Amino acid sequence: MLRAKRTARLAAEADAQAQILLIEKLKLTIRKLRHEQFGQSSERGALLDQLELQLADLEANAAQAETAVQMAAAGKITVPSFERRKPARRPLPEHLLRERIVYPVPATCPCCGDNRLRKLGEDMTETLELVPRQWKVIQHVREKFVCRACEAITQPPAPSHPIARGRTGPKLLAHILFAKYGLHLPLNRQSDVYQREGIDLDVSTLADWVGASAAALMPLVDAIRSHVFAAEHVHADDTTVPVLAKGKTRTGRLWTNVRDDRPFAGPDPPAAVFFYSPDRSGEHPEQHLAGYAGLMQADAYAGFSRLYEPNRKGGQIVEAACWAHGRRKFFDLARLSKAPIAAEAVKRIDILFAIEREINGLAPQERLRVRQERSRRLLIVELQAWLREQRAKLSRSNDTAKAINYCLSRWDAFTRFLDDGRLCMSNNAAERELRTVAVGRRNWTFAGSDEGGRRAAAIYTLIATAKLNDIDPQAWLADVLARLPDQPAKRIHELLPWNWRPQSVAHAA
Repeated sequence: MLRAKRTARLAAEADAQAQILLIEKLKLTIRKLRHEQFGQSSERGALLDQLELQLADLEANAAQAETAVQMAAAGKITVPSFERRKPARRPLPEHLLRERIVYPVPATCPCCGDNRLRKLGEDMTETLELVPRQWKVIQHVREKFVCRACEAITQPPAPSHPIARGRTGPKLLAHILFAKYGLHLPLNRQSDVYQREGIDLDVSTLADWVGASAAALMPLVDAIRSHVFAAEHVHADDTTVPVLAKGKTRTGRLWTNVRDDRPFAGPDPPAAVFFYSPDRSGEHPEQHLAGYAGLMQADAYAGFSRLYEPNRKGGQIVEAACWAHGRRKFFDLARLSKAPIAAEAVKRIDILFAIEREINGLAPQERLRVRQERSRRLLIVELQAWLREQRAKLSRSNDTAKAINYCLSRWDAFTRFLDDGRLCMSNNAAERELRTVAVGRRNWTFAGSDEGGRRAAAIYTLIATAKLNDIDPQAWLADVLARLPDQPAKRIHELLPWNWRPQSVAHAA
């Protein structure tokens, strides 16, 4: 019996050790994927999500196995356990409230029984704990006073509320909005969570609050939209969104335009604006971009073609193609069909992306200089000639030939980044912002109506822009919802994420 227990314990230790090695391998792979900032989302983003889920599960398994081994060994035979390699623990945040629990010591010495004990020191171990959130009712009391001399009644004015006739505070509204559009938690699930906490908020009430909050926040959405289209260079992309129809769902679209000058050290803050449309007709981006003229990074969607016309009303938009899209066609062929020409094309394009990573964040003039010295020869002289040579060897119906034609037929747009340091080589800035929509589709399944799609676009605009400026979206929404009713229209810009300061800080200043 003793031997069998020892064998089982050693087997458990060996299994735990194998899991630790796999965890380290997964961590290395995740670090590599995080380091790479270029490439399609389905190629790296989805894989990264899967690896992180697998890593979390393996770490939980390893901790469970280690605990089981320690529990089995407690009070029995002492066997030297394996040493699990752990990263250095980071200290717990200093700003958190500390609760000190002092464990009582015996009144007498356990060795000799004497009661003359003197404190020598102490050992302290910190553990992170979670206190469940608290609900409270805030009573806004306005006292009335009467003048003994003239009998005039005096009373403070009623405070402004985030939404008209609302019985909810700005922090709760911000929490509901961010949970729905930032954490992708539908209102029916939120209602269930609140009910388990003893608060009865039905879905219709939450929906009313979301709609009223979206209407109150529209001045900020309009200000962000104006900021995005004041840029000289924007990114554009779109994705599908199911919309509820009679007895079925139909496919609507969510479009995004992103202003992000950080790759070329621009001084203006980044921002993203979203639009909804019931279909993918080209008239919708024409309406969104009616007042814009400048550089636009996008894929080869045919609906954008009228935007690039030289005599376009409002000014011409100059097309800059996305090499991530061009590379993706070759990557899929190399991965699925093991096509050697496609694999070689991916290698050649990746060299250009490696150069782009080196110059990310530099001034436009420096980026332009490096591209002229290093990228132009690789792209114009070598890659273009090689693509034409390989296309001549392939039939017209060959998939690799189609991928080559996709690049060569738009060569001017693909090479435009070589002559302008403000342009990026890919449209990943827009694709990153649409990723939250793709994640949300798995949870809320569909938008309830076209109006629901437009409301989602407005809130996505606010949350995405806050994240781009490293601002906590929920804290920002709570503060601006509290301040918007009394904020003059000409000072709305003070509440934009890149200008925002919490109300307590603003008052202190």
